[in-house]
Formats: sequence, C-alpha cells, structure tokens
Amino acid sequence: MKVNLNNFEQEVLKSERPVLVDFYADWCGPCKMLAPIIEQLANEQDEVKIVKVNVDDDSELAQRYGVMGIPTLVLIKNGEVAAQKTGYMPKAEIKKMF
Repeated sequence: MKVNLNNFEQEVLKSERPVLVDFYADWCGPCKMLAPIIEQLANEQDEVKIVKVNVDDDSELAQRYGVMGIPTLVLIKNGEVAAQKTGYMPKAEIKKMF
C-alpha cells in the first residue's frame, strides 16, 4: 500500500499495528531489488502493516524521518520510530526489525 502526506497520519501514526515504511524511488536500483521482498513480507504475515512512500512525491515525509539514502525502512510503533535501516537487505534481516 502506498501512503503519502495526506494519509500518513491515519495509516501509519494512528495504526493499531506496527508499520514498516519503505521509503523508495522508482529510479532506485536497490529499491527495485527490495520491492519483491517487501511484497512477500506483506503477504506472509499480519503482525506488521507494510506501506511504501515515494520520496520523489513526498520529500517532506522523507525529511521528517531523516531519510538520506534509499531504500530506507522505518518501523513505527505507536507513532514512534522503533527501528530504521538504510540500503538493500535480505528478508531475514528485515524480519529482525519487527
């Protein structure tokens, strides 16, 4: 699910479940490599909600969370950042963030 500035608060900050936010861009090679892994995780589990933010479309959100490189994954629990990692990573490492 893609989120943007308009629905970020409702979908992420007010979510009952932890939310993994994938900050990406369409032109980013490592982001394209990570996308199928993120999709697999979204389909395999229900404990964490997974959303995507396009940094080109929503640079304000990227700045708010200190995103300096992409892909960046940010785990948000109860409206607060619980974990943050930048760069491509294997599925097992992403799951450790939950």
